[in-house]
Amino acid sequence: MSRRKPGTVTVIPNVQIIDIAEEGKGVGKADELVIFVDKAVPGDVVDVRLTKKKKNFAEAIIDQLHQKSELRTDPFCPHFGTCGGCKWQHMGYDSQLKFKQKNVEAALQRLGKIDTSNTEPILGSAQDRYYRNKLEFTFSNKRWLDRTDIERDEDFDMNALGFHVPLRFDKILDIEHCYLQAEPSNSIRNAVRKYALENGLSFYDLRNHEGALRNLIIRTSSTGEVMVAVVFAYPEEDQVEGLMGFLKQAFPQITALLYIVNQKKNDTIFDQEVNLFAGRDHIFEEMDGIRFKIGVKSFYQTNSEQAFELYKITRDFAGFKGDELVYDLYTGAGTIANFVAKSVKQVVGVEYVPTAIEDAKFNSQLNGIDNTIFYAGDMKDILTEEFVLAHGRPDVVITDPPRAGMHADVVQRLLEMESDKIVYVSCNAATQARDLELLKEKYDVVRIKPVDMFPHTQHVENVVLLKLRG
Repeated sequence: MSRRKPGTVTVIPNVQIIDIAEEGKGVGKADELVIFVDKAVPGDVVDVRLTKKKKNFAEAIIDQLHQKSELRTDPFCPHFGTCGGCKWQHMGYDSQLKFKQKNVEAALQRLGKIDTSNTEPILGSAQDRYYRNKLEFTFSNKRWLDRTDIERDEDFDMNALGFHVPLRFDKILDIEHCYLQAEPSNSIRNAVRKYALENGLSFYDLRNHEGALRNLIIRTSSTGEVMVAVVFAYPEEDQVEGLMGFLKQAFPQITALLYIVNQKKNDTIFDQEVNLFAGRDHIFEEMDGIRFKIGVKSFYQTNSEQAFELYKITRDFAGFKGDELVYDLYTGAGTIANFVAKSVKQVVGVEYVPTAIEDAKFNSQLNGIDNTIFYAGDMKDILTEEFVLAHGRPDVVITDPPRAGMHADVVQRLLEMESDKIVYVSCNAATQARDLELLKEKYDVVRIKPVDMFPHTQHVENVVLLKLRG
Protein backbone atom coordinates (compact mmCIF):
# COMPACT_ATOMS: atom_id res chain seq x y z
CA MET A 1 0.00 0.00 0.00
CA SER A 2 1.48 3.34 -1.01
CA ARG A 3 1.49 6.29 1.31
CA ARG A 4 1.90 9.98 0.70
CA LYS A 5 4.51 12.17 2.30
CA PRO A 6 3.99 15.91 2.72
CA GLY A 7 4.09 17.63 -0.66
CA THR A 8 2.13 14.79 -2.35
CA VAL A 9 5.20 12.55 -2.72
CA THR A 10 4.19 8.93 -3.22
CA VAL A 11 6.15 6.36 -1.23
CA ILE A 12 5.58 2.64 -1.80
CA PRO A 13 6.82 0.45 1.07
CA ASN A 14 8.57 -2.93 1.05
CA VAL A 15 9.28 -3.29 -2.65
CA GLN A 16 11.40 -6.32 -3.46
CA ILE A 17 13.97 -5.72 -6.20
CA ILE A 18 13.94 -8.70 -8.53
CA ASP A 19 16.03 -7.71 -11.56
CA ILE A 20 18.22 -5.10 -13.26
CA ALA A 21 16.93 -3.20 -16.31
CA GLU A 22 19.07 -2.61 -19.40
CA GLU A 23 19.62 1.02 -18.39
CA GLY A 24 21.05 -0.13 -15.05
CA LYS A 25 18.21 0.51 -12.60
CA GLY A 26 16.79 -2.06 -10.22
CA VAL A 27 13.36 -3.50 -11.11
CA GLY A 28 10.57 -4.05 -8.61
CA LYS A 29 6.79 -4.51 -8.71
CA ALA A 30 3.87 -3.15 -6.70
CA ASP A 31 0.68 -4.87 -7.77
CA GLU A 32 0.80 -4.50 -11.58
CA LEU A 33 3.08 -1.45 -11.55
CA VAL A 34 6.67 -2.06 -12.70
CA ILE A 35 9.06 0.26 -10.85
CA PHE A 36 12.57 1.15 -12.01
CA VAL A 37 14.57 2.12 -8.92
CA ASP A 38 17.83 4.04 -9.10
CA LYS A 39 20.76 2.38 -7.26
CA ALA A 40 18.69 -0.62 -6.21
CA VAL A 41 20.14 -4.13 -6.41
CA PRO A 42 18.28 -7.43 -6.90
CA GLY A 43 17.63 -8.84 -3.44
CA ASP A 44 17.06 -5.43 -1.81
CA VAL A 45 13.82 -4.74 0.01
CA VAL A 46 13.15 -1.00 -0.06
CA ASP A 47 10.62 1.75 0.38
CA VAL A 48 10.67 3.71 -2.86
CA ARG A 49 9.74 7.31 -3.58
CA LEU A 50 8.25 7.76 -7.05
CA THR A 51 9.84 10.43 -9.24
CA LYS A 52 7.87 9.71 -12.42
CA LYS A 53 4.71 7.68 -13.01
CA LYS A 54 3.18 6.43 -16.24
CA LYS A 55 0.28 4.05 -16.81
CA ASN A 56 2.22 0.77 -16.52
CA PHE A 57 5.54 1.76 -14.99
CA ALA A 58 7.18 4.25 -12.67
CA GLU A 59 10.65 5.53 -11.87
CA ALA A 60 11.77 5.88 -8.27
CA ILE A 61 14.59 6.41 -5.81
CA ILE A 62 15.21 4.54 -2.57
CA ASP A 63 13.45 6.18 0.36
CA GLN A 64 14.56 3.59 2.90
CA LEU A 65 16.61 0.41 2.61
CA HIS A 66 15.10 -2.31 4.82
CA GLN A 67 17.04 -5.35 3.64
CA LYS A 68 20.38 -5.28 1.84
CA SER A 69 20.95 -7.63 -1.05
CA GLU A 70 23.83 -10.11 -0.75
CA LEU A 71 25.01 -8.63 -4.07
CA ARG A 72 25.54 -5.20 -2.52
CA THR A 73 29.01 -3.86 -1.87
CA ASP A 74 30.39 -0.59 -0.55
CA PRO A 75 31.24 1.91 -3.33
CA PHE A 76 34.97 2.67 -3.40
CA CYS A 77 34.64 6.21 -4.79
CA PRO A 78 33.51 9.07 -2.52
CA HIS A 79 31.86 10.75 -5.51
CA PHE A 80 29.60 7.76 -6.21
CA GLY A 81 25.93 8.65 -6.14
CA THR A 82 26.41 12.19 -7.41
CA CYS A 83 28.81 11.67 -10.29
CA GLY A 84 27.20 9.91 -13.23
CA GLY A 85 30.39 8.16 -14.38
CA CYS A 86 29.95 4.86 -12.49
CA LYS A 87 26.38 3.74 -11.79
CA TRP A 88 27.06 0.24 -10.43
CA GLN A 89 29.77 0.59 -7.79
CA HIS A 90 27.24 -0.54 -5.19
CA MET A 91 27.17 -4.03 -6.77
CA GLY A 92 30.03 -6.54 -6.91
CA TYR A 93 31.79 -6.87 -10.26
CA ASP A 94 30.93 -10.57 -10.72
CA SER A 95 27.26 -9.68 -10.26
CA GLN A 96 27.57 -6.82 -12.74
CA LEU A 97 28.88 -9.26 -15.35
CA LYS A 98 26.03 -11.68 -14.70
CA PHE A 99 23.41 -9.00 -15.26
CA LYS A 100 25.17 -7.61 -18.32
CA GLN A 101 25.12 -11.06 -19.91
CA LYS A 102 21.48 -11.54 -18.93
CA ASN A 103 20.46 -8.19 -20.42
CA VAL A 104 22.26 -8.89 -23.71
CA GLU A 105 20.52 -12.25 -24.02
CA ALA A 106 17.14 -10.76 -23.08
CA ALA A 107 17.44 -8.03 -25.72
CA LEU A 108 18.41 -10.51 -28.45
CA GLN A 109 15.56 -12.85 -27.51
CA ARG A 110 12.87 -10.22 -27.09
CA LEU A 111 13.73 -7.82 -29.93
CA GLY A 112 15.49 -10.08 -32.42
CA LYS A 113 13.82 -13.45 -31.74
CA ILE A 114 17.36 -14.89 -31.50
CA ASP A 115 18.15 -18.24 -29.86
CA THR A 116 20.72 -17.34 -27.18
CA SER A 117 21.07 -20.78 -25.62
CA ASN A 118 24.67 -21.10 -26.84
CA THR A 119 25.81 -17.62 -25.81
CA GLU A 120 29.42 -17.77 -24.63
CA PRO A 121 30.32 -16.44 -21.16
CA ILE A 122 30.90 -12.70 -20.95
CA LEU A 123 34.53 -11.61 -20.91
CA GLY A 124 35.11 -9.34 -17.92
CA SER A 125 37.72 -6.61 -17.84
CA ALA A 126 40.99 -7.56 -16.14
CA GLN A 127 41.09 -4.02 -14.73
CA ASP A 128 37.93 -2.66 -13.13
CA ARG A 129 39.61 0.58 -12.00
CA TYR A 130 41.84 3.04 -13.86
CA TYR A 131 40.91 1.39 -17.15
CA ARG A 132 40.09 4.43 -19.31
CA ASN A 133 42.68 6.05 -21.57
CA LYS A 134 40.73 9.28 -22.05
CA LEU A 135 38.79 11.62 -19.78
CA GLU A 136 37.37 15.07 -20.41
CA PHE A 137 36.77 17.39 -17.47
CA THR A 138 34.76 20.60 -17.42
CA PHE A 139 35.52 23.89 -15.65
CA SER A 140 32.57 25.74 -14.12
CA ASN A 141 31.93 28.67 -11.78
CA LYS A 142 28.75 26.89 -10.61
CA ARG A 143 29.92 23.98 -8.50
CA TRP A 144 27.38 21.32 -7.55
CA LEU A 145 26.64 21.57 -3.83
CA ASP A 146 25.74 18.39 -2.00
CA ARG A 147 23.74 18.24 1.24
CA THR A 148 26.88 18.46 3.38
CA ASP A 149 27.97 21.63 1.61
CA ILE A 150 24.58 23.25 2.09
CA GLU A 151 24.32 22.28 5.76
CA ARG A 152 27.71 23.91 6.47
CA ASP A 153 26.05 27.28 5.71
CA GLU A 154 29.30 29.08 4.96
CA ASP A 155 30.90 30.83 2.02
CA PHE A 156 33.11 28.60 -0.09
CA ASP A 157 34.65 28.61 -3.51
CA MET A 158 32.09 27.88 -6.25
CA ASN A 159 34.65 26.96 -8.92
CA ALA A 160 34.80 23.33 -10.01
CA LEU A 161 36.80 21.09 -12.32
CA GLY A 162 35.15 17.74 -12.86
CA PHE A 163 32.12 16.08 -14.43
CA HIS A 164 28.60 17.17 -15.28
CA VAL A 165 26.02 16.12 -12.73
CA PRO A 166 23.46 13.89 -14.51
CA LEU A 167 20.60 15.89 -16.06
CA ARG A 168 22.22 19.22 -15.12
CA PHE A 169 24.13 20.81 -18.00
CA ASP A 170 25.14 23.82 -15.91
CA LYS A 171 26.31 22.07 -12.72
CA ILE A 172 29.75 20.48 -12.35
CA LEU A 173 30.78 18.12 -9.57
CA ASP A 174 34.28 19.03 -8.38
CA ILE A 175 36.31 15.80 -8.58
CA GLU A 176 39.12 15.16 -6.12
CA HIS A 177 40.04 11.60 -7.14
CA CYS A 178 38.69 9.69 -10.13
CA TYR A 179 39.14 5.93 -10.32
CA LEU A 180 38.61 5.77 -14.09
CA GLN A 181 42.03 6.88 -15.32
CA ALA A 182 45.48 6.09 -13.98
CA GLU A 183 48.09 8.62 -12.93
CA PRO A 184 49.18 11.19 -13.79
CA SER A 185 45.53 12.03 -14.57
CA ASN A 186 44.42 12.94 -11.04
CA SER A 187 47.65 14.81 -10.30
CA ILE A 188 47.37 16.88 -13.48
CA ARG A 189 43.72 17.79 -12.92
CA ASN A 190 44.25 18.79 -9.31
CA ALA A 191 47.38 20.78 -10.18
CA VAL A 192 45.56 22.65 -12.95
CA ARG A 193 42.71 23.54 -10.56
CA LYS A 194 45.16 24.72 -7.90
CA TYR A 195 47.15 26.82 -10.38
CA ALA A 196 43.99 28.39 -11.80
CA LEU A 197 42.66 29.35 -8.36
CA GLU A 198 45.99 30.71 -7.16
CA ASN A 199 46.51 32.75 -10.33
CA GLY A 200 43.00 34.12 -10.73
CA LEU A 201 42.01 32.32 -13.94
CA SER A 202 38.22 32.43 -14.28
CA PHE A 203 36.25 29.21 -14.65
CA TYR A 204 33.68 28.99 -17.46
CA ASP A 205 30.10 30.09 -16.92
CA LEU A 206 28.03 27.48 -18.76
CA ARG A 207 24.94 29.69 -18.91
CA ASN A 208 26.43 33.08 -19.78
CA HIS A 209 29.38 31.76 -21.83
CA GLU A 210 32.05 33.72 -20.00
CA GLY A 211 35.36 32.79 -18.43
CA ALA A 212 38.87 31.72 -19.35
CA LEU A 213 38.99 27.96 -18.67
CA ARG A 214 36.53 25.59 -20.35
CA ASN A 215 37.70 21.96 -20.59
CA LEU A 216 40.65 19.71 -19.76
CA ILE A 217 41.30 16.59 -21.85
CA ILE A 218 43.75 13.93 -20.68
CA ARG A 219 44.71 10.91 -22.79
CA THR A 220 47.10 8.17 -21.71
CA SER A 221 48.38 5.12 -23.54
CA SER A 222 49.66 1.66 -22.69
CA THR A 223 53.06 2.80 -24.05
CA GLY A 224 53.29 5.29 -21.15
CA GLU A 225 52.67 8.42 -23.21
CA VAL A 226 50.47 11.27 -21.97
CA MET A 227 48.47 13.94 -23.83
CA VAL A 228 47.03 17.01 -22.14
CA ALA A 229 44.83 19.50 -23.98
CA VAL A 230 43.46 22.60 -22.27
CA VAL A 231 40.41 24.21 -23.87
CA PHE A 232 40.19 27.94 -23.20
CA ALA A 233 37.19 30.18 -23.91
CA TYR A 234 38.04 33.84 -23.22
CA PRO A 235 41.54 33.93 -21.69
CA GLU A 236 43.19 37.19 -20.78
CA GLU A 237 46.65 38.13 -22.03
CA ASP A 238 49.42 35.75 -20.87
CA GLN A 239 46.96 33.33 -19.18
CA VAL A 240 47.42 30.68 -21.87
CA GLU A 241 51.20 30.98 -21.77
CA GLY A 242 51.18 30.91 -17.97
CA LEU A 243 49.11 27.75 -17.51
CA MET A 244 50.70 25.84 -20.38
CA GLY A 245 54.17 26.78 -19.18
CA PHE A 246 53.28 25.58 -15.69
CA LEU A 247 52.11 22.20 -17.06
CA LYS A 248 55.26 21.79 -19.13
CA GLN A 249 57.47 22.41 -16.11
CA ALA A 250 55.40 20.54 -13.49
CA PHE A 251 54.76 17.42 -15.62
CA PRO A 252 57.76 16.74 -17.87
CA GLN A 253 56.29 13.31 -18.66
CA ILE A 254 53.61 14.93 -20.87
CA THR A 255 54.30 13.80 -24.42
CA ALA A 256 51.78 16.05 -26.18
CA LEU A 257 50.84 19.40 -24.64
CA LEU A 258 48.13 21.20 -26.59
CA TYR A 259 45.59 23.99 -26.27
CA ILE A 260 42.42 25.04 -28.06
CA VAL A 261 40.45 28.28 -27.93
CA ASN A 262 36.75 27.45 -28.24
CA GLN A 263 34.30 30.36 -28.09
CA LYS A 264 31.33 28.46 -29.52
CA LYS A 265 28.33 27.73 -27.32
CA ASN A 266 28.95 23.97 -27.42
CA ASP A 267 31.94 21.98 -26.18
CA THR A 268 32.74 20.07 -29.38
CA ILE A 269 36.29 20.64 -30.58
CA PHE A 270 36.14 18.78 -33.90
CA ASP A 271 35.81 22.05 -35.82
CA GLN A 272 38.41 23.91 -33.73
CA GLU A 273 42.09 24.59 -34.38
CA VAL A 274 44.51 22.65 -32.18
CA ASN A 275 47.65 24.52 -31.05
CA LEU A 276 50.81 22.66 -30.11
CA PHE A 277 52.55 24.10 -27.05
CA ALA A 278 55.19 21.43 -26.36
CA GLY A 279 56.15 17.93 -27.48
CA ARG A 280 54.22 16.55 -30.42
CA ASP A 281 50.57 16.78 -31.44
CA HIS A 282 49.85 13.09 -30.86
CA ILE A 283 50.68 10.07 -28.73
CA PHE A 284 51.07 6.46 -29.77
CA GLU A 285 49.07 3.43 -28.67
CA GLU A 286 50.24 -0.10 -29.41
CA MET A 287 48.24 -3.28 -29.86
CA ASP A 288 49.51 -6.67 -31.02
CA GLY A 289 52.66 -5.06 -32.43
CA ILE A 290 50.67 -2.44 -34.37
CA ARG A 291 51.15 1.24 -33.51
CA PHE A 292 48.29 3.73 -33.67
CA LYS A 293 48.66 7.50 -33.80
CA ILE A 294 46.21 9.19 -31.40
CA GLY A 295 45.47 12.89 -31.74
CA VAL A 296 43.23 14.95 -29.47
CA LYS A 297 40.32 14.43 -31.90
CA SER A 298 41.07 10.78 -32.73
CA PHE A 299 38.63 7.90 -32.32
CA TYR A 300 40.00 5.07 -30.17
CA GLN A 301 38.44 2.58 -27.79
CA THR A 302 38.72 4.09 -24.31
CA ASN A 303 39.65 0.82 -22.57
CA SER A 304 42.88 -0.11 -24.37
CA GLU A 305 43.50 -3.50 -22.75
CA GLN A 306 39.93 -4.70 -23.22
CA ALA A 307 39.82 -3.33 -26.79
CA PHE A 308 42.64 -5.76 -27.58
CA GLU A 309 40.52 -8.62 -26.22
CA LEU A 310 37.47 -7.41 -28.17
CA TYR A 311 39.40 -7.29 -31.44
CA LYS A 312 40.92 -10.74 -30.84
CA ILE A 313 37.40 -12.13 -30.39
CA THR A 314 36.28 -10.35 -33.56
CA ARG A 315 39.21 -11.85 -35.48
CA ASP A 316 38.55 -15.29 -33.99
CA PHE A 317 34.85 -15.15 -34.92
CA ALA A 318 35.78 -14.26 -38.52
CA GLY A 319 38.00 -17.36 -38.77
CA PHE A 320 40.26 -15.92 -41.47
CA LYS A 321 42.20 -18.25 -43.75
CA GLY A 322 44.32 -15.50 -45.32
CA ASP A 323 42.72 -14.98 -48.73
CA GLU A 324 39.60 -13.01 -47.71
CA LEU A 325 38.35 -9.65 -48.92
CA VAL A 326 36.99 -7.88 -45.82
CA TYR A 327 34.73 -4.84 -45.53
CA ASP A 328 35.17 -3.03 -42.21
CA LEU A 329 32.10 -0.83 -41.78
CA TYR A 330 32.13 2.10 -39.32
CA THR A 331 35.90 1.65 -39.22
CA GLY A 332 36.64 4.76 -37.12
CA ALA A 333 40.41 5.32 -37.19
CA GLY A 334 40.84 1.93 -38.85
CA THR A 335 41.76 0.13 -35.64
CA ILE A 336 40.01 -3.16 -36.48
CA ALA A 337 40.92 -2.85 -40.18
CA ASN A 338 44.64 -2.55 -39.41
CA PHE A 339 44.40 -5.14 -36.65
CA VAL A 340 43.09 -7.85 -39.02
CA ALA A 341 44.95 -6.74 -42.17
CA LYS A 342 47.84 -9.18 -41.74
CA SER A 343 45.34 -12.07 -41.56
CA VAL A 344 43.53 -11.35 -44.85
CA LYS A 345 44.06 -10.41 -48.51
CA GLN A 346 42.54 -6.90 -48.36
CA VAL A 347 40.45 -4.71 -46.06
CA VAL A 348 38.12 -1.97 -47.29
CA GLY A 349 37.17 0.44 -44.49
CA VAL A 350 34.28 2.93 -44.52
CA GLU A 351 33.65 5.68 -41.95
CA TYR A 352 31.53 8.84 -41.75
CA VAL A 353 34.15 11.15 -40.20
CA PRO A 354 36.85 12.31 -42.68
CA THR A 355 39.47 13.05 -39.98
CA ALA A 356 39.10 9.49 -38.66
CA ILE A 357 39.76 8.14 -42.14
CA GLU A 358 42.91 10.26 -42.38
CA ASP A 359 44.04 8.65 -39.11
CA ALA A 360 43.20 5.20 -40.51
CA LYS A 361 45.33 5.82 -43.62
CA PHE A 362 48.20 7.18 -41.52
CA ASN A 363 48.06 4.15 -39.20
CA SER A 364 48.34 1.79 -42.17
CA GLN A 365 51.37 3.70 -43.49
CA LEU A 366 52.92 3.85 -40.02
CA ASN A 367 52.86 0.06 -39.79
CA GLY A 368 53.77 -0.70 -43.40
CA ILE A 369 50.31 -2.13 -44.06
CA ASP A 370 49.59 -1.91 -47.79
CA ASN A 371 46.43 -4.01 -48.13
CA THR A 372 43.93 -1.52 -46.66
CA ILE A 373 41.85 1.10 -48.45
CA PHE A 374 39.62 3.63 -46.72
CA TYR A 375 36.63 5.78 -47.71
CA ALA A 376 34.89 8.61 -45.87
CA GLY A 377 31.14 9.23 -46.18
CA ASP A 378 27.71 8.24 -44.95
CA MET A 379 27.54 4.45 -44.92
CA LYS A 380 24.21 4.20 -46.74
CA ASP A 381 25.54 6.48 -49.50
CA ILE A 382 28.97 4.84 -49.87
CA LEU A 383 27.94 1.19 -49.69
CA THR A 384 26.16 0.99 -53.05
CA GLU A 385 25.89 -1.71 -55.68
CA GLU A 386 28.48 0.20 -57.72
CA PHE A 387 30.87 0.28 -54.75
CA VAL A 388 30.62 -3.51 -54.38
CA LEU A 389 31.13 -4.03 -58.11
CA ALA A 390 34.24 -1.83 -58.00
CA HIS A 391 35.85 -3.45 -54.95
CA GLY A 392 34.48 -6.97 -55.06
CA ARG A 393 31.97 -8.90 -53.00
CA PRO A 394 33.43 -9.28 -49.51
CA ASP A 395 33.98 -12.71 -48.01
CA VAL A 396 33.61 -11.25 -44.52
CA VAL A 397 31.94 -8.06 -43.29
CA ILE A 398 32.91 -6.61 -39.91
CA THR A 399 30.48 -3.97 -38.72
CA ASP A 400 30.83 -1.89 -35.54
CA PRO A 401 28.12 0.79 -35.78
CA PRO A 402 27.29 3.53 -33.25
CA ARG A 403 24.59 3.01 -30.60
CA ALA A 404 21.80 3.69 -33.10
CA GLY A 405 22.80 0.58 -35.04
CA MET A 406 22.81 0.31 -38.83
CA HIS A 407 20.58 2.25 -41.19
CA ALA A 408 17.94 0.04 -42.83
CA ASP A 409 19.52 0.71 -46.24
CA VAL A 410 22.85 -0.65 -44.97
CA VAL A 411 21.18 -3.81 -43.66
CA GLN A 412 19.49 -4.23 -47.03
CA ARG A 413 22.85 -3.87 -48.81
CA LEU A 414 24.34 -6.57 -46.56
CA LEU A 415 21.50 -8.89 -47.53
CA GLU A 416 22.14 -8.16 -51.20
CA MET A 417 25.92 -8.65 -50.93
CA GLU A 418 25.53 -12.12 -49.43
CA SER A 419 28.95 -12.26 -47.77
CA ASP A 420 29.76 -15.64 -46.28
CA LYS A 421 30.15 -14.18 -42.77
CA ILE A 422 29.22 -11.04 -40.88
CA VAL A 423 30.84 -10.21 -37.54
CA TYR A 424 28.63 -7.64 -35.82
CA VAL A 425 30.21 -5.75 -32.92
CA SER A 426 27.74 -3.63 -30.97
CA CYS A 427 27.64 -1.35 -27.93
CA ASN A 428 23.82 -1.54 -27.85
CA ALA A 429 22.21 -4.98 -27.76
CA ALA A 430 18.76 -3.52 -28.48
CA THR A 431 19.65 -1.97 -31.84
CA GLN A 432 21.85 -4.94 -32.63
CA ALA A 433 18.86 -7.24 -32.03
CA ARG A 434 16.72 -5.12 -34.38
CA ASP A 435 19.33 -5.45 -37.15
CA LEU A 436 19.84 -9.17 -36.52
CA GLU A 437 16.13 -9.83 -36.95
CA LEU A 438 16.32 -8.26 -40.43
CA LEU A 439 19.48 -10.19 -41.31
CA LYS A 440 17.79 -13.48 -40.33
CA GLU A 441 16.22 -13.43 -43.78
CA LYS A 442 19.46 -14.94 -45.10
CA TYR A 443 21.76 -15.42 -42.10
CA ASP A 444 21.98 -17.67 -39.05
CA VAL A 445 23.42 -16.42 -35.76
CA VAL A 446 26.04 -19.00 -34.83
CA ARG A 447 28.12 -17.35 -32.08
CA ILE A 448 27.41 -14.70 -29.43
CA LYS A 449 29.88 -13.33 -26.88
CA PRO A 450 29.40 -10.25 -24.68
CA VAL A 451 32.52 -8.27 -23.70
CA ASP A 452 32.62 -5.82 -20.78
CA MET A 453 34.52 -2.67 -21.71
CA PHE A 454 33.18 -0.42 -18.95
CA PRO A 455 33.11 -1.88 -15.41
CA HIS A 456 30.71 -0.27 -12.92
CA THR A 457 28.43 0.96 -15.71
CA GLN A 458 25.49 -0.73 -17.43
CA HIS A 459 27.22 -0.54 -20.83
CA VAL A 460 28.37 -3.73 -22.55
CA GLU A 461 29.70 -4.70 -25.98
CA ASN A 462 28.45 -7.78 -27.81
CA VAL A 463 30.01 -9.72 -30.68
CA VAL A 464 27.83 -11.84 -32.96
CA LEU A 465 28.89 -14.10 -35.83
CA LEU A 466 26.37 -14.59 -38.65
CA LYS A 467 26.78 -17.15 -41.43
CA LEU A 468 25.03 -17.10 -44.79
CA ARG A 469 22.62 -20.00 -45.20
CA GLY A 470 23.60 -22.34 -48.03
